[in-house]
Amino acid sequence: MKLLYGVQGTGNGHIARARIMASALAQRSDIDVDFVFSGRAPEKYFDMDVFGEYRTLTGLSFITKGGKVDKWGTVRRANLRQFSNDVKAFDVNGYDLLINDFEPVTAWAAKRNNLPSISISHQAAFSYDVPKSGNTILDSLLVKLFAPTQLQLGVHWYHFNQPIIPPFVADKPAIAPARGHVLVYLPFEEVDDIQQMLEPLSDQAFECFHPDIGEVREEGHIRWNPTSKKHFQRALQHCDGVIANGGFELSSEALQLGKKLLIKPLHGQFEQLSNVLTLNKLDLCQTLFQLDTDIVEEWLEAPENEAITFPDDPTILIDWLKKGDFSDIQSLCDALWKNVHYGDKTRERLLALAI
Repeated sequence: MKLLYGVQGTGNGHIARARIMASALAQRSDIDVDFVFSGRAPEKYFDMDVFGEYRTLTGLSFITKGGKVDKWGTVRRANLRQFSNDVKAFDVNGYDLLINDFEPVTAWAAKRNNLPSISISHQAAFSYDVPKSGNTILDSLLVKLFAPTQLQLGVHWYHFNQPIIPPFVADKPAIAPARGHVLVYLPFEEVDDIQQMLEPLSDQAFECFHPDIGEVREEGHIRWNPTSKKHFQRALQHCDGVIANGGFELSSEALQLGKKLLIKPLHGQFEQLSNVLTLNKLDLCQTLFQLDTDIVEEWLEAPENEAITFPDDPTILIDWLKKGDFSDIQSLCDALWKNVHYGDKTRERLLALAI
């Protein structure tokens, strides 16, 4: 079986999901896969060895400024001519199936050439009846048209009785005790603004990662780090809590590790607002709508989260893809959700919400 795998490269979460799939697919002698990434400058990708000889394309992505989606900037920066040319030039001959994680070039190329295609993404979950916040008609059209495929298989923290599977999370809680620091990952905020928010909290150590940081530097109780999968995962494993935007993958990793969450959703992106809505309903996060020292100080006293165990092995999914009977989604969902274990309080909240 020959797979084409398209991945949205704007956020690290899409790439993190693809890494787990790539590691599992590399063990299969019966499946070949080619990875394609778009939405980020080629030199901005890091720790990509697991993907082999992957390709990068311009694609389409959101422009952010000051913690908000810059809609006009997004429109101005969108190179639609390049996008159209890439779609027309993309050769899908020889592939049996496209797996797509919100990547538009491969999705439209597959559609144009009648290549069977399936979305396996968090965005695909919003095609169904799941908790949403801040979504407009434009957002609904975007989810439908940005990276269209024949089948949408959503990924979420709960199935909501829809064609949705749980996330795959490889990290397990560390045996060693926490080191007392708080992990901060707010890539859509300005470094100076984050520094100003954390500066007064001198009794708390912070490990901050940001794409604008070129090398490690320490400023008192705040340590600034460039983006790095290895160092980031170590900091996540041993932290006391996580301050982050509302991306799905990092929240999933933090939930599995039982880390408390303080989430600042990216304004103007309904996906992140919807993630915060779900986490708030389950009492699994606190919300930071603007950079506020007082809210951070209050959150530092909050207890740890009740951990959720997600599956770490996508073999069941890969076997289902290889079988090719996409009319039978229910058996796949049932098999994967059996591997998800909620704490007692979280399970009670799910029942209380009648979801």
